[in-house]
Amino acid sequence: MSLDPQQRAEFVNAYTKTLITAWSSEEYVARLNSEPRAALAESGLNVPEDAEIVIVRTLPDGKQDGNLDVQVSFWELGLATGRYEFHIPETPVVDTAELSEGDLSDVAAGGNYCCCPCSCCT
Repeated sequence: MSLDPQQRAEFVNAYTKTLITAWSSEEYVARLNSEPRAALAESGLNVPEDAEIVIVRTLPDGKQDGNLDVQVSFWELGLATGRYEFHIPETPVVDTAELSEGDLSDVAAGGNYCCCPCSCCT
């Protein structure tokens, strides 16, 4: 099953919310591990009761920058098969030494800053 543009946007928003919440709350991560269906639903990802949920915290080859297109494909595959795989990498480390004053100013002002490394903002 392929998502239409509206469904894709809704999924991307919910998945992004899941990432941000996981990166900012250890309690949420604990719920992802113990009750993934309920934790995902908190972010707007409603997985059917009879579906299998797989949460992947360590990405292959040491990659910590999830690929949004891959995650959308996993969601579509889950809709077809009942097996949903979510890549929720560990909290990314931001090297602030490489940010200029302008970059920091943009972040503080809500400027050109992407909160997630999933390439959904590019």
